[in-house]
Amino acid sequence: MAHIRVRPETGLLYFDFQYLKVRCREQSNLKDTPENRKLMERVMAGIVAEIKKRTFRYRATFPSSRNLEKIEALEAQHFQQVLPMASVPIVNQPVQRVAEYIPAAGHPTFAEFAKKFVEENESLWKRSNIRTKRDIMEKWLIPQFGNKVISSITKQDLLEFRSVLAKAPGKKPETTMSASRINHVMTSVKQVLDEADDRFNFTTPYQNIKRMRIKKTDVSPFTIEEVEMIIKYCREDFRNYFTVKFFTGMRPGEIHGLKWKYIDFEKRLITIRETIVDDYEETPKTAGSNRDIQMAPQVYEALKTQWEVTGKKSVYVFANGNGGPLTNRNMSNRVWYPMLRSLGLRLRTPYQTRHTFATLMLAAGESPEWIAFQMGHSSTEMLFKVYSRYVPNLTRRDGSAFERMLAANLGPSSVTTAQQKPVIAVKAARD
Repeated sequence: MAHIRVRPETGLLYFDFQYLKVRCREQSNLKDTPENRKLMERVMAGIVAEIKKRTFRYRATFPSSRNLEKIEALEAQHFQQVLPMASVPIVNQPVQRVAEYIPAAGHPTFAEFAKKFVEENESLWKRSNIRTKRDIMEKWLIPQFGNKVISSITKQDLLEFRSVLAKAPGKKPETTMSASRINHVMTSVKQVLDEADDRFNFTTPYQNIKRMRIKKTDVSPFTIEEVEMIIKYCREDFRNYFTVKFFTGMRPGEIHGLKWKYIDFEKRLITIRETIVDDYEETPKTAGSNRDIQMAPQVYEALKTQWEVTGKKSVYVFANGNGGPLTNRNMSNRVWYPMLRSLGLRLRTPYQTRHTFATLMLAAGESPEWIAFQMGHSSTEMLFKVYSRYVPNLTRRDGSAFERMLAANLGPSSVTTAQQKPVIAVKAARD
């Protein structure tokens, strides 16, 4: 007889059946619920059917069973007596799905290992990252993969999961989850599987799975005239704040976490060493984000004025009424967007102040290396990739800048006239 039973000490279901005159009991990782019992009963019915057809093979359904060696020896003896092994078909029935729930050589379930993975890395991750990882685990990964033995997860499982994410609701009404968010969730899966692969010596199924394509960064900087308007007509208590923000390129968390101990008026430097993320103090985003920003004259004067306001009341340069740091959400909803509406300016996120700094510096002809350092970028790649298209004089490709250089050094005769350019271009194409 075949039965689905439950172990009282653990509350987990297991299979109890006869095969080749041997009583077989195989443990699952499923709790005793009506849904799980139905699943196990369907699997058990498939096992019984295959045993009757003599197509059942123990390894195919229970590849990590402790009794596998003993059962396979009986199978070899039995089927040699009944008919040659080569003539016995191996049928891939849905019954094999049970392998997802059977501990493989001591392998844990995804939920068990993922929890351990996060706990082991908490000392290495920032608080915000820990919070994000736990949220992804609890909301998406555990419900999807939690009960599965980690080594049983397949590439097909991962691709189906990504399809589920692509249909999930996005942050805004009537939208779906963004490609960036999907990649973030899938990266968390990959990290767990890669670590389990290394520890338990199985091949991770996360191979050749491409990242979702992400749209280019939405950069919509303000013009210098718009910046001037904002600083002139913004709330008086935020004038210093916006002056510093527009002319330093600091990230929102960096300016909100800025403390007076990081302001050097003598050297005219702002040192970035802390940031505010989700209302908590953190270290900056990357190692390159730790930097010294040079104060422009307007920034110097704004900070001097701000010292009279908060210098003796708070450790933070820009503080709220209680002396604590500003929050991005509160500043955006109560100050930033109402100000843009009142000035008749197109609504843009506060992060566009950082993009504005980059484009204004490039337009002014500052060294890209210097700008990258001021912004905390590790290289100039981001500048040319994202910002240069907003600076026409910097990115012209008509050769005029080269012509001016030749004219200044070799004289006007060396400059190719505008009328000659198409001829040269055509000749080059023919050559």
